[in-house]
Amino acid sequence: MADNSNKRVIIAGAAETDAVGKLPAHSTLALHLEGARNALADAGLTTKDIDGVATVADPGPVVISHALGITPTWMDGTGVGGTSFLLHVRHAVAAIKAGHAKTILITHGESGRSRVGPVGRRPGPTSVQGQFEAPYGTLGPTTTFTIPLLRYMKECGLTHEQLASVAVAQRKWAARNPRAMFRDEITVEDVFASRLVAYPFHLLECCLVTDGGGALIVTSADRAGDFPKPPVHVLGTGEAAETPLISQMEDFTESKAFRLSGAAAFAEAGITTADVGHLMIYDAFAHVPIYGLEALGFVKKGEAGPFIAEGNTEPGGSLPLNTNGGGLSYTHTGMYGMFAIQEGVRQIRGEAAAQAGQPDISVVLGNGGMFATSGTLVLGRQPKS
Repeated sequence: MADNSNKRVIIAGAAETDAVGKLPAHSTLALHLEGARNALADAGLTTKDIDGVATVADPGPVVISHALGITPTWMDGTGVGGTSFLLHVRHAVAAIKAGHAKTILITHGESGRSRVGPVGRRPGPTSVQGQFEAPYGTLGPTTTFTIPLLRYMKECGLTHEQLASVAVAQRKWAARNPRAMFRDEITVEDVFASRLVAYPFHLLECCLVTDGGGALIVTSADRAGDFPKPPVHVLGTGEAAETPLISQMEDFTESKAFRLSGAAAFAEAGITTADVGHLMIYDAFAHVPIYGLEALGFVKKGEAGPFIAEGNTEPGGSLPLNTNGGGLSYTHTGMYGMFAIQEGVRQIRGEAAAQAGQPDISVVLGNGGMFATSGTLVLGRQPKS
């Protein structure tokens, strides 16, 4: 077999469902299919051009393929939480380089708010979470995510004002995005005035609960001229897992999975933080971008809170972050990673609603579970030299 290890891979199509937010007339499957058809149209392709399909279980790649009339010869059903779609891109790159597939469709659809169709299940009493964490009152992200955050605040000096500044900064981006669910700008005082959900999280520091979906088309870069939109090159990828139990993190003040997946993607792409013009960090809750900035090396330990509070990630700042408004203000169906990738693609193409200049490189960092898993993508306007 020929050595295709240096073959370049691109995202040739990317699109979301026609709307995101409250979509009670859409089932989970319908959201998958709408996003898929929109991405195919974005790439100027039909289902006949697809030979690989990736998505998470419920409904899974077999159901999606059949519903679209695709007979895939490569499939990926990896499901490790909200970062799954970043891993799908990584696996698709490997499959194309290995010659296992030529054109891969990655889909996401989730009726997170309206709950029409398959929805996530809570861990049962025999699961590791059910046995070793739930009896102590931590179940689900709202309560579980407080554990590392409170330790971080104590050891690294993060203030409540700095934590609230994450939501404030991202709402400034959302105000420029007509599709964002929440668009009115807010202040730190507004965050404090919102309902306390689980200390120290106020409502505006917690992600939205919405319906929506999206899809990507991944193929080889030598076909870049065949598509109507500018190619977005996948320059580097990484993935890692730490633990399914947040109580078993090696260090509550940092994410090992973030650090490892980010380092792998940066090394493969041959970049440093100085090369990055745009950044998407999964923001299920306000503290996750803080962990991400530090894990990727943009700032030192304990500096991310002040960095955001000083306006560096806002419109006009030195490091545009979560420019669609993020999971705090744009949309969050339950698994947010697909939407972070979509915004990275839009920024590289120069077609984002809140365009942050003309970045040559966008980095997308995903979270799965509660710091359990992570994926990182380095997306670029130009191929690797």
